Amino acid sequence: MSGHTSTGRATSSTGWKIAVAAATLGVVYGYDIGNISGALLFITEEMELSPLLQGSVTTVLVAGNIVGALIAGKLATVIGRQKSLVLVVLGYAVFSVWSSLTTDVLWLDISRFFLGVSIGLSLVVTPIYLAESAPTAIRGALVVGYQVATVSGILLAYLVDWALADSGNWRLMLGLSAVPSVLILFLVVRLPDTPRWYLMRGRREEARATLRLVDPAADADRKLAEISADMAAERGGNLAEMFRKPYSIATMFVLAMGFLVQITGINAITYYSPIIFQEMGFEGYAAILGLPAVVQAAALVATVGSLIAVDRLGRRPLLLGGITTMMLASAMMIAVFATGSLGGSFWGFVAILLFTAGFNFGFGSMVWVFASESFPARLRSFGASLLLASNLVANLIVAQLFLPLMEGIGGAATFAIFLALAAFSWLFVLRFAPETKGRSLESISTYWENGARWPSRSTADSGRDEFRRETS
Repeated sequence: MSGHTSTGRATSSTGWKIAVAAATLGVVYGYDIGNISGALLFITEEMELSPLLQGSVTTVLVAGNIVGALIAGKLATVIGRQKSLVLVVLGYAVFSVWSSLTTDVLWLDISRFFLGVSIGLSLVVTPIYLAESAPTAIRGALVVGYQVATVSGILLAYLVDWALADSGNWRLMLGLSAVPSVLILFLVVRLPDTPRWYLMRGRREEARATLRLVDPAADADRKLAEISADMAAERGGNLAEMFRKPYSIATMFVLAMGFLVQITGINAITYYSPIIFQEMGFEGYAAILGLPAVVQAAALVATVGSLIAVDRLGRRPLLLGGITTMMLASAMMIAVFATGSLGGSFWGFVAILLFTAGFNFGFGSMVWVFASESFPARLRSFGASLLLASNLVANLIVAQLFLPLMEGIGGAATFAIFLALAAFSWLFVLRFAPETKGRSLESISTYWENGARWPSRSTADSGRDEFRRETS
């Protein structure tokens, strides 16, 4: 039976395909950023890497992320969200295999750079695809679900590294992500693009058909009219428009948000947690690779909690609560290093666990939501690219400077910096982050048009009256 005569089954099938594809992409992404933490121990031994070259293996991936994030917005607009996802999956498969086959650090860095480009594309395109395909009532949950999959991938990476540690098989650690990438390719090529992108290209009937397929509860014609009106009201649709009113404040917000998410230190823990645990006095693979896996399991629980709460409690409570937990954890790490209690420090382990869980409950989950919600349809790809590029620049800084800071000024001072940055982030979120729970993508623009505040009813009514006068 056709999709129109069997709406329930077809819609259920399409929804599951989108969810499975996004989840798999999240798992592969998480695996690819987490597996280097264990693999680097054995790559360093085999290739006799200096500390500088060890850092390059980590940071070159992030450099590729930046390039991919910068080009993703334009790519997703020109060829579509779905075709961009196909390129992402192909990149994951090809470059993870390439990195596992290299015999020197130069080719390892080159292969990981292009793997990073694929990741950068995915970081922008996947949340946009989810946000533009999901009904308003569950949009936040589906976008946060991508973060759940990402944390699951990081956890899986630590478990695989732990399982392969005795053999030292770093090539298998790096190459295994090609397996789900190849499998998911057959699903991604069959997915539709988003209704918004079809409308941007003037393909109205395809947009209507996709809306009915993905969200049968919605009034397709009314939704199409809302999207069309939103797109028609916005002029430009280019990067320069991002820095003009009414979206200049939104652009400032996403650039700062993206930077603060990473500069507060989460990937110092993701990339270097085995080294941090060694500094605390832990020994053996069961500890230095097993304990990070426990930390990521707690992060997964926190992310699932965020998934459950995001469309009930809203975005702001989760953000503020998560950052508060990061501040507490940083204070605990300062105490651990300042007092010298490093002999397999239980409290240091608890602090790392709380820091990672707090991040994933707040910043880690919400950044995907704000990346997809802060701009109207024709600017959404550019906005997501800017947020993720800012995010990844901070990621690069942390990945490159964390170990020198630990060695140069000590653990207490390093985590004091993270504490100060988290406190600033809390104040920034309190002032600027909008609560978008239950609001349509088309209505959120009024927040930025009103100077990063929701307009009062009287202001909104006045604006509508002014619009009627101008158009009469």
